[in-house]
Amino acid sequence: MHTEQGNSLLTIGRVAIARALNQPCQLNIDETVPWLQEMGACFVTLMQNNKLRGCVGSLQAHRSLLADVQNNAISAALHDSRFSPLESNELDYTEIEISLVYPSQKMVAQDEADVLAQLRPGVDGIVFEYGYHRSTFLPQVWEMFPQPQQFLAKLKQKAGLPVDFWSEAITLSRYTVTKWRESDMRWEENSNG
Repeated sequence: MHTEQGNSLLTIGRVAIARALNQPCQLNIDETVPWLQEMGACFVTLMQNNKLRGCVGSLQAHRSLLADVQNNAISAALHDSRFSPLESNELDYTEIEISLVYPSQKMVAQDEADVLAQLRPGVDGIVFEYGYHRSTFLPQVWEMFPQPQQFLAKLKQKAGLPVDFWSEAITLSRYTVTKWRESDMRWEENSNG
């Protein structure tokens, strides 16, 4: 997907949040274009001053990309249980990032050392599953935890398990994303003009 499509997805996310907050929004987007009607999965991440303010997403496509962006944007703003709902006055200084999620692939590994050797820092998003314990990190999280061992430990911790936990019953899947962030898009627009 290209910059133009990224701009469209970011606009759709911002408009959805503005509407949910009963704020006027002057941004217009053609929601009838065919690629928005195709099945798609995304994560919508909200940032304020480079700090997480909400993140909700889908790992598998189960509705149109348009509906997925709209629903996940509203959920990230109002229903991420880690944060209080976004207030109307926060929207102006909240930055939106959209990560288009590509289908995941199961990882086959003998043990934790094998998993660590297979991880691709900065590339892989990982889904961790063990019984009812489940967590995921987008590829962007590598920026905070750049070492594979640290990344996997934090993923286990997010799932509610000790950082040194390991079991043969763990299943891991990897996925990649294409991401767009509003500040990056503004820079690209400005650099072309």
